[in-house]
Amino acid sequence: MNLTSRQFDVSLVLPAYNPGTRLRQTLHELGDFLAVPGDRWEVLFVCDGCTDGTLDLLNAWKPARGSARVISYSPNRGKGYAVRQGLLAASAPFRIFTDIDLAYPFADIERVLRRLRAGSEAVIGSRTHSDSIVELPARSLGYAYRRQIQSRVFGRIVRTLLPLTNGDTQAGLKGFTESAVRRIVPRLACNGFGFDCELLTACVRAGIRVEEVPVHVRYDDCASTTNFGSTVRMVRELWRIRKAWPAGVAFADQITDRYREAG
Repeated sequence: MNLTSRQFDVSLVLPAYNPGTRLRQTLHELGDFLAVPGDRWEVLFVCDGCTDGTLDLLNAWKPARGSARVISYSPNRGKGYAVRQGLLAASAPFRIFTDIDLAYPFADIERVLRRLRAGSEAVIGSRTHSDSIVELPARSLGYAYRRQIQSRVFGRIVRTLLPLTNGDTQAGLKGFTESAVRRIVPRLACNGFGFDCELLTACVRAGIRVEEVPVHVRYDDCASTTNFGSTVRMVRELWRIRKAWPAGVAFADQITDRYREAG
């Protein structure tokens, strides 16, 4: 299909699981963004087993410009599952996903889109990029320091176990061309935190170059769920991804059963 005949230029996927009161602010900001003339945006909300009234609010919301769709299912399956459903259900040639709290501003989302339009197949936000800005309350400096140490340790583990060189694998802003989505997303199986690492590993195995761009991220909620138990689970998840996506295996042979067998 010729790109000019598409109904939408860009699909924005927003996975949601009980986002609480922040959702109304997200919808307000999203409505303002879509109202600006320019690209034809398709927004896909993926309601990942929400139980807090989110589904009703999303179904009732209609932007003045652009389009909004809601995908919903139960029970909760995890962010990785939600993002996969959104990316595959999208209809635009460029497909971007980010967090429902819009921690990354629309300027960052548009930066990812520009790089996709310039020819990149995969573009990800990177908080470790030299031009990135991280904004958080002064009271949270201690949290920021701990988060930075955790991120460095996690990054070292990732680069040891997986064929990744990215400075930041976990930033919640990533974009892909439709072709890249069709090639790799159906083969993914990780539903939990490891989804991003499996997604990027699949890109490497498929020969898709991943471009990193700077972001301006704000942290409003500085709660951390990282502890010894979660760290152990992270390492186990990375090990399963390593076994499921070994080097030297034809990409066409990579199927989701490999991930399940690796577990």
